[in-house]
Amino acid sequence: MTERYTVKVHGKGLIVIPAEVRKKFGITPGSKLQLYIEEDSIRIVVPQDLKSLFGADGEKALEVTRLILEERKRERDTEIRARL
Repeated sequence: MTERYTVKVHGKGLIVIPAEVRKKFGITPGSKLQLYIEEDSIRIVVPQDLKSLFGADGEKALEVTRLILEERKRERDTEIRARL
């Protein structure tokens, strides 16, 4: 089912997302949203974080990601030192 809302554009291009929509999608102050321009329309998307994408394994996925980033940093530092 498609729900439709009309919002007003305020100064500096600000719009107010209705409270029921913010609540439904977990949008809080400081949340980042993605805007997609599609021919003659704009689509606003609430990006999912890595933890929610992996569900029950979210914490494990975040830890694996941290380990990969740490290893990449070590490799980069090693390469930089080798060039000196």
